[in-house]
Amino acid sequence: MRDKSSLETPALKPGPTQIPAALDPGLYLVATPIGNARDITLRALDILASVEVIAAEDTRTAKKLMEIHGIALGKRPLIAYHDHSGDQGRAGILKLIGAGKSVAYVSEAGTPLVSDPGYALARDVAAAGGYVTAAPGASAVLAALSLAGLPSDRFLFAGFAPAAQAARIVWLEELAPVPATLVIYESPRRVGELLTDLVRVAGADRPAAIARELTKKFEEVLRGTLGELAEVLATRELKGEVVVLVDRGRAEVADETMEAALKRALETMSLKDAAATVAEAYGLKRRKVYQAALELEKDG
Repeated sequence: MRDKSSLETPALKPGPTQIPAALDPGLYLVATPIGNARDITLRALDILASVEVIAAEDTRTAKKLMEIHGIALGKRPLIAYHDHSGDQGRAGILKLIGAGKSVAYVSEAGTPLVSDPGYALARDVAAAGGYVTAAPGASAVLAALSLAGLPSDRFLFAGFAPAAQAARIVWLEELAPVPATLVIYESPRRVGELLTDLVRVAGADRPAAIARELTKKFEEVLRGTLGELAEVLATRELKGEVVVLVDRGRAEVADETMEAALKRALETMSLKDAAATVAEAYGLKRRKVYQAALELEKDG
């Protein structure tokens, strides 16, 4: 997540990282903390200590993170790669890798390529036959999903909602029926408008959660229905980076589609197992699917 606030400096600082053996030429995608500076992996620190070039979405944030963890930049290049870098910025990094350099791409906060400009860079390096690997770590998507109290076996990260209401309504109408927990990024200024539109599109009774300031001192998670959360935000202004999560939708499934799925399932399963499998696959109530399976069995 593109967290614009500064890193929280930990109370205790680890010592300088031991520099491992030189890395192979290629692109190393390094996840960085979304708030608490200690939420970085040992492997990420090793990479930052040993690559020959560091490309960062925000060079100031990257430099501060390295200082906190005792990693000296030295004479190594620290170059910017962000939304406005474009083809020319990617070409420069590709040229470095082609010349045998190891390059770390560091997100401003969170995991590279998740709501982040690194996608095109990783794509182009891979397309050119270069080595690309990732050092996974902090992610606002997964942190929020862990805390929301909503189903996490299937989820859809939808990114930032459109700013204009008309576009946002259309966008939400497409997402609302999806049978997966929705994860949406939003600015604190517009989160109230988003909740109002979600109530209109998905219904006031849909369970949801709002997570803000994840991993930081004022971390907070609000849980309830969309209607309840919309009421809270009508009288309260949130601060910090916000993640909105919405319980899975129930897509409309035609009776003939359900019946066809049941017939296939009944060829290899018991009636009970077939009904449970189809109900789960289509997000339907088990009782409805079980009754349909009984009718099919009765009809031979």
